[in-house]
Amino acid sequence: MFKKFTAEDVSGQNQVKASVQRKIRQSIADEYPGLELVLDDLLPKKSPLIVAKCQNHLNLVVVNNVPLFFNIRDGPYMPTLHPTIMKKLQVDRGAIKFVLAGANIMCPGLTSPGGVLDEEVGAETPVAIMAEGKQHALAIGFTKMSAKDIKAINKGIGVDNMHYLNDGLWKMERLD
Repeated sequence: MFKKFTAEDVSGQNQVKASVQRKIRQSIADEYPGLELVLDDLLPKKSPLIVAKCQNHLNLVVVNNVPLFFNIRDGPYMPTLHPTIMKKLQVDRGAIKFVLAGANIMCPGLTSPGGVLDEEVGAETPVAIMAEGKQHALAIGFTKMSAKDIKAINKGIGVDNMHYLNDGLWKMERLD
């Protein structure tokens, strides 16, 4: 999704009204309950909140020229820099190079001995993809099926890779 993403892909930026800002903050707070303590630091009420519209119905939530969250077609907001607030799935070592190249996460990469599944993850849930033996997330994705189905079926795409290390959004630290 963000493989060749640059600032030129942003078609427009709008500072949102206070009511829209409250709606975005509430949506993020509902999606990530552990974030409520730091939400005021992350999305300050006094700082202007800018929504940058991009190609493919993609929206970036920008504060102080830093993209913090994104969503697609009014779907759930996913963080760009703070995947620690998300539910986590872990891929085995063999899947790491493919995930870092932008590939979707296949079920066998999550169910093999190096992979770890959180049984409570449902279908169509934003998740952080962790790597075996590493402490930081290497990607953010959207589950195509529940963790129980991933384990039972063990075939096909388990998680759509939305954003990964060193993609265009990762390299674009500021949106000016």
